[in-house]
Amino acid sequence: MYNYTKQFINGEWVESTGNETIDVINPATEEKIGTISSGTEEDLDKAVQAAKEAFPSYSQTLREERVQLLENIAKEYEKRKDKFINIITEELGSSVQFSEEIQYTMGLNHFKETAKILRDFPFSEEREDSYIQKDAIGVAGLITPWNFPTNQISTKLASALASGSTVVFKPASKTPFASILLTEVMDAAGVPKGVVNLVNGTGSTVGNGISSHPDIDFVSFTGSGKVGTKTMENAAQDIKKVSLELGGKSPIVVLDDADVDKAAHAALSNIASNTGQVCSAGTRTFIPRSMHDQFVDAVRRLVDEYPVGDPKDKNTFMGPQVSEDQWKTVQEYIQKGIDDGAELIVGGKGKPEGLDTGYYSRITMFTNVDHDSAIAQEEIFGPVMTVFTYDTLDEAIELANTTVYGLAGYVVGEDPDTLAKVAKSLRAGRITINGAAADFSAPFGGFKQSGIGREWGDYGIEEFLEAKTILGMPK
Repeated sequence: MYNYTKQFINGEWVESTGNETIDVINPATEEKIGTISSGTEEDLDKAVQAAKEAFPSYSQTLREERVQLLENIAKEYEKRKDKFINIITEELGSSVQFSEEIQYTMGLNHFKETAKILRDFPFSEEREDSYIQKDAIGVAGLITPWNFPTNQISTKLASALASGSTVVFKPASKTPFASILLTEVMDAAGVPKGVVNLVNGTGSTVGNGISSHPDIDFVSFTGSGKVGTKTMENAAQDIKKVSLELGGKSPIVVLDDADVDKAAHAALSNIASNTGQVCSAGTRTFIPRSMHDQFVDAVRRLVDEYPVGDPKDKNTFMGPQVSEDQWKTVQEYIQKGIDDGAELIVGGKGKPEGLDTGYYSRITMFTNVDHDSAIAQEEIFGPVMTVFTYDTLDEAIELANTTVYGLAGYVVGEDPDTLAKVAKSLRAGRITINGAAADFSAPFGGFKQSGIGREWGDYGIEEFLEAKTILGMPK
């Protein structure tokens, strides 16, 4: 049982000023696994004050000091590998394989990559008649989602620390324990008092409090579009800078020269990874009309290679949804697809056979889907795929771009010129060709309603900086 009813403020674990708590549920067992404090406005004020007081000193630290700090964080993080994997598997329901290979590893890579980039990051620039200096933005408020408990907070923290900014952050209340462990990593690595502060609690109190707090200079939020809109509204009251990484409805464009099994694997892995709870997941597959029947046959034949079950079982590919509410949402969308006349290829409503306990969904794929239907246009955040056919490549590109989102896109095929054409034509922030590995130095973020700003690498550091122009600088 994990019981963490204290907040981390000014380098110490302190009692909350309130008495309310939040239970954390293991989605595989439906049992309570721990408790966190439901933070108050007073808790937040104390955290912001600590960050504000720490900023003048920390913002003036040398680049070399901050590089060393990030490297120390990476070392302390690695020491707790097993703890991170176990906690994420328990609180999120992520399969133990995914928790190790993706969840744990992504968090670590952000600290390592940011430390490497920081060594040569240009904090100043001389032009013909001006000197440009990039200053740390101040106190940053970080609000992170439940689906990647280490990835999103690690990229934000790494960038903030690299820039010289101080931080107050609120993790999702469904998956708080990985963030608490990460805070222990910060402390053990020697992060100065007040530089990183953690306040657990609800979005309505702590989340809204961060985005509307007059002493917070910048808000970096990852989550739903609805909450992103509220974050912008709150921040607008004092013209606070905002970075948003929001939802997606990303396309997978399969070329006519693609291997059908490879295309089916791309579709299945995109919706089954992390139980479909991935903002950048490819959830709309576009295939040549002539390939449709082969593709459907391949999906039916290959779906068993993505077993659903106990996330602690090393043979499991897909665990449960994070909560009962999320499971119900997925079920409602599957019903909408059926009601709208879409044809089920695999899956459907209900839990997989033999998994009565736990918030398990079935890997579900529809074909013959109306482009304007709910399952084709709205983010489901579960293992549900829609399949469309196209006659020409231009048609596929046009349809792929026809949503309000633009976070990611995927292309599967063989011809280099055609792959490049499609990748460059998709209106999204990150395009992956044939399952290419992630680049942690490259920017991550979305077009359209998928967000504002970028994270990862040097682009991530830039978000936490303000450019200052000095004219007439003595030489």
